Amino acid sequence: MFSRSNKSSAKQLTPSIIGVNCTLTGDIASQGDVHVDGRVDGDVRCGLLVVGDKGAICGEINAETVRVMGAVTGQITAHTVELARTARVLGDITHDRLTVEAGAYVEGRFNRLPADGSAASQDAAAGPRPLLGNPAGAQLPEAAGAEDVADENGATPPKVALVGS
Repeated sequence: MFSRSNKSSAKQLTPSIIGVNCTLTGDIASQGDVHVDGRVDGDVRCGLLVVGDKGAICGEINAETVRVMGAVTGQITAHTVELARTARVLGDITHDRLTVEAGAYVEGRFNRLPADGSAASQDAAAGPRPLLGNPAGAQLPEAAGAEDVADENGATPPKVALVGS
């Protein structure tokens, strides 16, 4: 009766929960799920991270999947990042898949995870990519009456082109 082991429960890890009335100072490392409804001052590394409506994390996040409904101050790196309308993120987000609901607040940059290290370094060395829909060598139309006006250093300001249908 007690000697039988249930293989499905052995693979499933117990989720770690930081409650609303809990403040944790220090790093969290878990192979399973972490749910934060309180406050964490430190880095979080886990499989799935859920930051609840009242949750707040101040630190770096590395996970497979991150769902943010609360506040995060720090860099997020994950394959899948989901930001709810109540999310408030102050920091860069590096992702493979990204979902952002209308109303989410982000102050930082969105970066894609590189497919492999060698291609990422070659892309970075090559400089910025051309605009989509602008074939190589295509010239942007000049605005009517536009003149090149140099500033006191002799530099001309960048031109702006509206793209659309």
